[in-house]
Amino acid sequence: MEIEIITRLSALAHENRLALFRLLVRRYPDAVPAGEIADALGFKPNTTSTYLSILRNAGLIVQTRMGTSLNYQASLQGLQGMFDTLLSDCCQNRPDVCQTQPPLPALDRPFNVLFVCTGNSARSILAEALLNTEGGGRFRAFSAGVAPADAPHQDAISTLVARGYDTKHLHSKDLSAFSHTDAQQMDLVITVCNRAANSEALPLPGHPLRAHWGVIDPLHPDSPTTMRDAFETLKLRIQTFTWLPFDRLDRQSLQNRLDEIGHLAPT
Repeated sequence: MEIEIITRLSALAHENRLALFRLLVRRYPDAVPAGEIADALGFKPNTTSTYLSILRNAGLIVQTRMGTSLNYQASLQGLQGMFDTLLSDCCQNRPDVCQTQPPLPALDRPFNVLFVCTGNSARSILAEALLNTEGGGRFRAFSAGVAPADAPHQDAISTLVARGYDTKHLHSKDLSAFSHTDAQQMDLVITVCNRAANSEALPLPGHPLRAHWGVIDPLHPDSPTTMRDAFETLKLRIQTFTWLPFDRLDRQSLQNRLDEIGHLAPT
């Protein structure tokens, strides 16, 4: 047990390996190709391979193969095992050391959800409009970008207008607007593009839940998907989200359902 936890702590006791592991946690439950990891973090391929090997040998990540591509996913079981040993054994389950998770918000107020993408011009804009309509007043949706555009893309606005969604209050904004202590507190933050999830997570007040629902960029010149495809994918996921029995879910159960929803796609 002691050797195992020392191995895991040692694997994370390196700035670049920690950055790599944190990226995979943000992308969970995605399994991310090694090349994408290297590109996102600016590491050389051989260096990335070494880091991945160390984290894998420590039981902190798992490797899967898809065709010729090796993909990597955070091992939440390995991470939980490390924390369990630290908190229950080393720290003796002291309440002044073991921080308990805050409960889900009371059902007597709307559930605040922030959708994040890179430019806050298309996917997160679609998601904000969708949830504010499909949620029937039980949710308040917001959106932001890690590198926001000047305004929402006209194709996104046109897609929403054509389907009867309100777009009057939609505008592109920086994620930092939600990081101030006096900012609107979020209950849940969902990244809807891989690039935003790859970025270092900005601390937000209130310890919100986080999930990743990656959607292919419909604005990329080589994109195999359209704005309509992105809309339909997000609509399916958001409708499924609004149907969840929130009154019977704890934080862990909700997190598990959010991870599952992130893989839903129209047939």
